[in-house]
Amino acid sequence: MRTIALASLLLLAAPAAAQRPPDAGALIAAEKAAMAKLAYLDGVWRGPAWTITPGGRHEVTQSERIGPFLGGAVKVIEGRGYNPDGSVGFNAFGTISYDPATQAYILHSYAQGRGGDFPLKVTPDGYVWEVPAGPGAVIRYTATIGNGAWREVGHYIAAAGGEPRQIFEMNLKRVGDTDWPSGGAVPPK
Repeated sequence: MRTIALASLLLLAAPAAAQRPPDAGALIAAEKAAMAKLAYLDGVWRGPAWTITPGGRHEVTQSERIGPFLGGAVKVIEGRGYNPDGSVGFNAFGTISYDPATQAYILHSYAQGRGGDFPLKVTPDGYVWEVPAGPGAVIRYTATIGNGAWREVGHYIAAAGGEPRQIFEMNLKRVGDTDWPSGGAVPPK
């Protein structure tokens, strides 16, 4: 009887051990290693940008500030587009993270009253991401970054195929470092 009870306990213990959550330290290390590939984004960026709206072409001076958070496991991004009169004509907030389970980067973006999670494909010199733009259509953003310059273009791609139509472009220069968002944390007292 003892042998049967012991065997039963061992059989139950194996699935329980297999259901333990993954080691948090290993997950965080994998996130940090993946996010280190995007360290070139960190800093303050500024330059001209334009987009096509229903009202026509809209031009702004675009700024981006990007920094690591959670010890480098996440990137935090704020984008502001300033109209010629200095008012804010565009404001966006986002995070980039890496999921070790799927081995994929995710961009979570909030802009113009909308938000969503979008796969981010890291390329040797930048990244590509897409936003749904109607039945079967997407807007594909492609960024090329290097030597202190960041060029990103957006193309509308219709469901029926056809030629991609450019609807966005920004050409930024890196203008400095930032301790945002990590700097200035609220102290315990």
